[in-house]
Amino acid sequence: MKRFHIHIGVDDLERSINFYSELFGEKPTKVRSDYAKWFLEDPRVNFAISTRVQNSGVDHLGIQVDGDGELDELREKMQLADMSLYDEGEVVCCYSHSDKSWVKDPAGIAWETYQIMGDANVYSRKVHADRDDCCADQPTGETHESEPELTANCCS
Repeated sequence: MKRFHIHIGVDDLERSINFYSELFGEKPTKVRSDYAKWFLEDPRVNFAISTRVQNSGVDHLGIQVDGDGELDELREKMQLADMSLYDEGEVVCCYSHSDKSWVKDPAGIAWETYQIMGDANVYSRKVHADRDDCCADQPTGETHESEPELTANCCS
């Protein structure tokens, strides 16, 4: 089953946690010093806020999936919608181990599709079979040569 994802950059995490907790009628399911996430059922959304993005406001949108088949299906749809699909693969992002891909919509908003495979203790890190220290807990906003300019990319 798919879940809509919204990630918003905030300046004051504690104030924002209080605001969204009141708005949603529940506390976040995950809180770190720079990040909070609500895993809501009504509406069905993975809503995240953090102080780790370059600007306040909507950082990126996405669709979270539960299984590999759904992820492959969405990657195909993203590829058809925008030829510049960036298949990031397995990463640690937003304190979760995930498999993800990215595109930008015509307005320049980054969209990701991803599957969460478990929790992590760091905000971001690339996962490679031959080494796991690439991009270890780096801030967003820096790009590797082979990656498109996506500021929302956790390990960009």
